[in-house]
Amino acid sequence: MGKGMRAGKKPSSGMGGMQKQMQQMQAMQRKMEAIQAEIEEKEIETTAGGGAVTVVINGKKEITKLEIKPEVCDPDDVEMLQDLIIVAVNEGIRQIEEIANAEMGKLTGGLGIPGLGF
Repeated sequence: MGKGMRAGKKPSSGMGGMQKQMQQMQAMQRKMEAIQAEIEEKEIETTAGGGAVTVVINGKKEITKLEIKPEVCDPDDVEMLQDLIIVAVNEGIRQIEEIANAEMGKLTGGLGIPGLGF
């Protein structure tokens, strides 16, 4: 008999363990899908230029609202307006990604599973 084996004890075939792992993975996948759906429903509002530009971005990283105060619409300084919009949009995307990473991190326990797209 091999080391650690007792008479009358059958070695485990491993099939029950594999099935349990598959069930756990499927449950985790369902939870991940539910969390992703929750994240997609969230909205982040960011501003730039002291509120001159306001952007609302949803969890799908889509701009749902863009508000520009008329006083920043200087035809001689279009570049400043463009910069403000870029800053506000990038900050909104960064915040959505931070939320997604935090929510998924709760589920995965910080395993750093690649390919989640967050």
